[in-house]
This record gives sequence, C-alpha cells and structure tokens, in this order.
Amino acid sequence: MKKLLILPVLIIVFATVHAQTTTPADSAARGTITVNKDPRMDLLAKQEADINKATVGLGTKAAKGYRLLVANSNDRNYVMNLRTALLRRYPEQKVYLTFQSPFFKLKFGDFTEKDDAEKYRKAIAAAKLATTNIYLIPEIVEVKADKNKETDDN
Repeated sequence: MKKLLILPVLIIVFATVHAQTTTPADSAARGTITVNKDPRMDLLAKQEADINKATVGLGTKAAKGYRLLVANSNDRNYVMNLRTALLRRYPEQKVYLTFQSPFFKLKFGDFTEKDDAEKYRKAIAAAKLATTNIYLIPEIVEVKADKNKETDDN
C-alpha cells in the first residue's frame, strides 16, 4: 500500500519541478557577459603598472659576479664588529651576514668585475680590518641598472 502512495507522489514532484527552463529570450542572451566595475579600478591598475615598470626597469638584477668572504668564524662578536667597521668604512657596498651552524659568514660587496673585488680586498687587508684571510668567491650578485642607459633608450 505504501508503495502505491509513494509512486504517484514522486510522479507529481518530478513533473512539477524544473531545474532550468529555457526560453527564447534566455537563449538570445547566451554568450554575453556584462561586467560592472568602477572606472577608478582601471586608473589604479595603470598606476600600479607604471610603478612596477619604473622599479623593475631601474631596480636590481642578478648576474654572475664576485663577493669577498671576509670572515668565517664562530665568534659572533668579532663578526658583528667587523661588519660594523666595513659598513662605516664602505657605505656604498653591501655586507651579507649568514649563519651556517656553527659559523658566521661575512661576505662583502657585489662586484661584476674581478679587478674591482681585488681592489677592495687589498684595501681591507691594508686597513687590517679582518684578522683572517680574505677570499674572492664567485657568486650571483645584485647589479643595479645604469640610469643613463635607461634614458638613452627612450
């Protein structure tokens, strides 16, 4: 008896329920998308693109070059004092401090030419800032783009 009552109820439900209906008006609108957005978003995107272009165009790039390994010690105070002395004496150069247990490694400069790195190595050794040997290491370094080259291209 229950089966006989369930069957007509299901038929009525399936007959009246429609998931999607298609009308001629719906099919004509098919394939078009309407986007409603604030026009200031285009202006903001253009400004952000200009800023990115300016900073990337004149920013830093990576290239093969050299750095000086000035210190490789487990004495943190010595390495920090040497780092401070190098930053005071050569503010135009970067100093990189890394820790590889149990040693602190202090690397100096971003040189694309080996001769430039040798000049700084001799100057640091002559000033007796480092008490250990200073080694020239080939690495990937940061290179600043030349502003004159950018203005010549335009």
